[in-house]
Amino acid sequence: MNIEFIESKLQEIYKELEKEVMEVLMDESLDKKQTNLRMKPLTSSKKILQNALESIKMVDKLSKEEMEK
Repeated sequence: MNIEFIESKLQEIYKELEKEVMEVLMDESLDKKQTNLRMKPLTSSKKILQNALESIKMVDKLSKEEMEK
């Protein structure tokens, strides 16, 4: 499994999420509550992707350990 490739693609997604975050933060028409409501899915998405990457790394590590036995 090419972990570096997966990480690079996730970095691209993180950059897009950061752009969306900045758009929400810069939108002066939103009050604090609206801003928070729009931020939650973005922060949750990033956390889900980070957890997925950690899971992929763990599976890859365990797979390599099994092959060495």
